[in-house]
Amino acid sequence: MPLVLNEEQRLLKDTASEFLNSQAPVDALRKLRDNKDELGYDQPLWQQMVELGWAGITLPEAYGGLDFGFMGLGAVIEESGRRLTASPLFSSVVLGASAIILGGSEQQKQALLPAIASGETSLALALEESSHHRPTLISTSAEKDGDNYRLSGSKVSVIDGASAEQLIVVARTSGKNGETNGISLFLVDGKAEGLTRSRRWMADSRAVADVSLDGVSVSADSVIGEVDKGWEILDATLDRGRICLAAEMLGGVLECFERTVAYLKEREQFGVKIGSFQALKHRAAHMYTEIELAKSVVLDAFSAIDEGRADLGQMASLAKATLNDVFYLVSSEAVQMHGGIGVTDELEIGFFLKRSRMAIQLLGDSGFHRDRYASLSGY
Repeated sequence: MPLVLNEEQRLLKDTASEFLNSQAPVDALRKLRDNKDELGYDQPLWQQMVELGWAGITLPEAYGGLDFGFMGLGAVIEESGRRLTASPLFSSVVLGASAIILGGSEQQKQALLPAIASGETSLALALEESSHHRPTLISTSAEKDGDNYRLSGSKVSVIDGASAEQLIVVARTSGKNGETNGISLFLVDGKAEGLTRSRRWMADSRAVADVSLDGVSVSADSVIGEVDKGWEILDATLDRGRICLAAEMLGGVLECFERTVAYLKEREQFGVKIGSFQALKHRAAHMYTEIELAKSVVLDAFSAIDEGRADLGQMASLAKATLNDVFYLVSSEAVQMHGGIGVTDELEIGFFLKRSRMAIQLLGDSGFHRDRYASLSGY
């Protein structure tokens, strides 16, 4: 597939840009933060996104979706990243729906996918158990109890975990911590007895929650895929999440860079525009070349999803590691070039700096993904 958007995808991207510019600028995230919004996103805004069809972009037509592919969804997510738009698009559509599509039973697909597409329900993936992304280090247990399972353990930094109607909980049904065998995925109702969800207030204002499970009882029908064999579903779901997160980060990178270049063209020191300083030109040129590389990597990664390529894992890790590095570089340079005002709350550049530092840790930092890329490549 060519590393460019087709006409329909470009139209979707332009529509998303126009809509988010008018309805969800960066200042909307500021308001959610200042108001300590428990939901973490604006519900009427999310419904407008649903009406535009965004919640069903990657869902099969048989379940109320558009079956438009991840390349199209990536275009929307990139525009969301430019404005730091808060919505359950990533948690529910990218992670939640992907897990159901990849491993859910027909009953689960019929019950959940149309509801996700229509905005009637939302999902969240409860995976992490520490501050580092280690998807096989699962201590949360799921013990057989007659025809049911009892889940006990805790999860941290669950994206939209406080608001989702249902959680996909990653638990261990057998094996040792660190092994891929013995990992199972369970659907858990957000109001289940024994489930506690605590909203956390993060530096970048992304809505996350800590989740505690104290003997939460779920039926055998709640298992996604097969017991003990959930790793394959989880790994493929995470790869889709990593690539979409990279696209969100790319949007933030582009916004940071464009705002910074505009500032260099208008800010004066010693009677001249600072953009005329050779040192700043060199730094801007360096950022530009890194950004162009990042664009190609993300587009190729989305192609790997839509084409069902065998190198999906490598491309997911390449995309995430690349955007980790580029977002760190560009957000840091943006603050540096804006000077002292760059770190004040008054200027929105600081929001992108905070988002970059948090996004780098989500679903794997650069060290994790370089190691994973090497392992998947046979080294």
